[in-house]
Amino acid sequence: MQTRLVRWMAAAAAALALCACATVQPVQTAQKMIGSPQSTVRDTFGAPTETYQLAGGTSRWIYSKQPLGFEVYAADFDANGNLSNFRQMLTEKEIYEARPGVWTKRDVAERFGMPREPVQYYPLMKREAWSYRLYTNGYMPAHFSAYFDDRGVLDRTMIILDMIGGDSRDASK
Repeated sequence: MQTRLVRWMAAAAAALALCACATVQPVQTAQKMIGSPQSTVRDTFGAPTETYQLAGGTSRWIYSKQPLGFEVYAADFDANGNLSNFRQMLTEKEIYEARPGVWTKRDVAERFGMPREPVQYYPLMKREAWSYRLYTNGYMPAHFSAYFDDRGVLDRTMIILDMIGGDSRDASK
């Protein structure tokens, strides 16, 4: 009986450690899971906040930490449902790939998820703005905004530094 209890406690500790790693270092954890089925990703990271069917039978799961967090993670799956990529989407590299005049709201949502901050409409510009929180240069809090015309086509993007902060990593101070 005691041996069973010890085994159970060891299994519970291992599961807790895996969850902690997935929370603290999700990209590193997921990179070790490349090739794993969707069920394994769901068991590790939980249910995604959004899912999208992409071209060629591939799919993307979005894990958004917005509006208070600074991350949006994308788990990409091949046509067989196996993890092919996992990355943080709110980076300058990803943002600079946006194509004004070409991308639509759907394209932005597939890349960064739906906005979790209130959508703004600027009537003089006739533009709708979606905003996301992110870190620029790895540590500076900022806001990324995507502006859409009345047809829902991306007009421009903008990154504005948040000099006041709102950095959740400093919440203990």
